Amino acid sequence: MAILIGDVAPDFEAETTEGHIRFYDYIDGHWAVLFSHPKNFTPVCTTELGYTAKLKPEFDKRGVKVLGLSVDKLQDHAGWAADIKETQGTALNFPLIADTDGSIARKYDMIHPNADNSLTVRSVFVIGPDKKVKLKIEYPASTGRNFDEVLRVIDSLQLTAKHSVATPVNWKQGEDVIIASSVSDDAAKEKFPNGWKAPKPYLRIVPQPRG
Repeated sequence: MAILIGDVAPDFEAETTEGHIRFYDYIDGHWAVLFSHPKNFTPVCTTELGYTAKLKPEFDKRGVKVLGLSVDKLQDHAGWAADIKETQGTALNFPLIADTDGSIARKYDMIHPNADNSLTVRSVFVIGPDKKVKLKIEYPASTGRNFDEVLRVIDSLQLTAKHSVATPVNWKQGEDVIIASSVSDDAAKEKFPNGWKAPKPYLRIVPQPRG
């Protein structure tokens, strides 16, 4: 059964490049990104892991724990990590899970028989502090993921979880946002005392809330 947005993310225990972890204990009140790789020593994944390692300070700034997953053995991860450092200029700096029996991949529905019976597709899960799935993206094996977009979505998710707003198309940190449809005009006057622009009654635009 597929994991959907709003579902509780399955817990698991795993061996990783940073030791044994229990997922729930590892994230413990943090946001998390879990992303899968078809297998070790694949060219696209090598670039993805290197770039994500470069972005680690940005994830840290947002309080986000990052975990990669591969169905290959833990002892193979060390050689791949060396290749990542050599070719991408950044060493692996977050746990890479060795899901050798595929049990985690099956829990998260990362293996698609129509694509391959054993290899994971390029899945990305963003999981909130409440351990619920907030975002799910899947890419084909031939297409590298956009981790700048993952950060952008995390910015939106964290903002909208705290304030009664939604973010418009192509929104970036610091840009105007939309008052959520669930907020009445009377309630909006209390939340946004400086008012808003409304080209249509249902489209109420305000500066991004701070704090």
